Amino acid sequence: MVGRSRSRTVLTVMMVASMSLAGCFGGGESEGEGTTPWDSGYHYIDLPSSYEDPRDFTVGDPFSNATWGNASWTVYGNEHGGNCCEHYLAATKEGWILNFGGEYPTWSEDRGRTWQEWRPTILSQFGCLLPKPTVPGQEGLGEGSIVQATNGDLIAMGWFPYPSTSGADQFYAFLYDAEDQDWSWCYNRPPEAFYDRSWQVEVTGPISSIYGSGPWASLVISNFWHQVANRGGQISTDGLNYQNFDFPDRDANLDVMEVDLDFDELGVEWDYTKPHKEMRAFPVPSGGLYFPDYFDNDVDAFLDTSLSWWAATSSNGSSLPSQYCSFDSSTALHCVTAGGTVLQHMLSWDGGLTWENQTYNLSGVATELEEWEFHANGEHDLFVLNVRYQSAEGPDVDVAWHVREYSESLVPDMKTYLGQGDLDSTSGAGNDIRFDFASMGIMPDGGAFIAYHDSTDPDPLFGVEMLLPVRYGPAVA
Repeated sequence: MVGRSRSRTVLTVMMVASMSLAGCFGGGESEGEGTTPWDSGYHYIDLPSSYEDPRDFTVGDPFSNATWGNASWTVYGNEHGGNCCEHYLAATKEGWILNFGGEYPTWSEDRGRTWQEWRPTILSQFGCLLPKPTVPGQEGLGEGSIVQATNGDLIAMGWFPYPSTSGADQFYAFLYDAEDQDWSWCYNRPPEAFYDRSWQVEVTGPISSIYGSGPWASLVISNFWHQVANRGGQISTDGLNYQNFDFPDRDANLDVMEVDLDFDELGVEWDYTKPHKEMRAFPVPSGGLYFPDYFDNDVDAFLDTSLSWWAATSSNGSSLPSQYCSFDSSTALHCVTAGGTVLQHMLSWDGGLTWENQTYNLSGVATELEEWEFHANGEHDLFVLNVRYQSAEGPDVDVAWHVREYSESLVPDMKTYLGQGDLDSTSGAGNDIRFDFASMGIMPDGGAFIAYHDSTDPDPLFGVEMLLPVRYGPAVA
């Protein structure tokens, strides 16, 4: 079906090869590969040479190994908010690059030129408990999560696994109030060990519940709890004080609610509310939080604005096709599935009633998918899929596909190789070389920033895209 297109200027250069292979990826020769003047419709939004560490990443045909040239990205390490094994990246509608891969919220307001970190300088506030000191020698082992709520607030948490001689892990909530333009924090001690990095998401409000009321609720779950057991999570309606929050059993038989996911118009803030995909849920613009494919019988779950649980279907009684879905400001509902070495991007313009799809088949190139993530920006009609895969030749390879003008076609127009693709790393504690999860975002100017790992650094890096389509806006002199 034809998407809800808005008036847009078409790229100066349309890639004939990409348009000829709609619906598939890989396997064959593309038309005119290696000859497309891919960069004639692009310019640098800023001068790469004015940054501390610009690097050239190879750009190529999305359907083959043919390469077209290089594009500069600026590169950052764990001193810009990461840790030994990952970055937790997000963007804001104001243009901030957020990173809570390490102990405290870190961000840049100027596209990575300068960076700030916020950490508490007072001992207690708002009745929050006094934090315990980190054990000497264990500094730098904290990790967190962060996402922008639809009203502009930043909700975040930090997990400190070794904060005291007692060995008990600790949970610190961080909140940036967009109206006051100020950070605050609160120490929360769950009744049992929280254990492992969090995933975090906004429950769209206004919220009125037994847990409190507010414009939104913040839901946090532990990666460990989510993966090995249905242990629930933590909920807050002020972003500071969290309470234990139970999830329904996967075999529960709840009343069913039909949730209308079809919207005529959404604000630009919906380009920045997507949580990390491992949250396996997405905010609903009319209020609440949707969990696709939650129950054992493949039925979805829905958390309403009273923070009550329901079984859920879309308005025609069907379930969504993937656990990994999100909206963007164009009203597009994006879902991605992954299995073996094949990913599929699905898009719906009518709230999940009908779908378009694009398959990314890495068979023959990859032996397995290591990590992956996606984001979309409705204002720029842009979808970006990032994949880290175990190559058939040995090392892991980080790639990103850009789908520009997805309202016209889901076919990607280019593939970018992030870094050198010369390092084999594995997620999980105990491994010498770790890249624990993919992470990325898209800024308001249309530039992506994506985590990757190669042999140039012992820890994961992330790059910020500098070469953008001319139609996105003027270059910076």
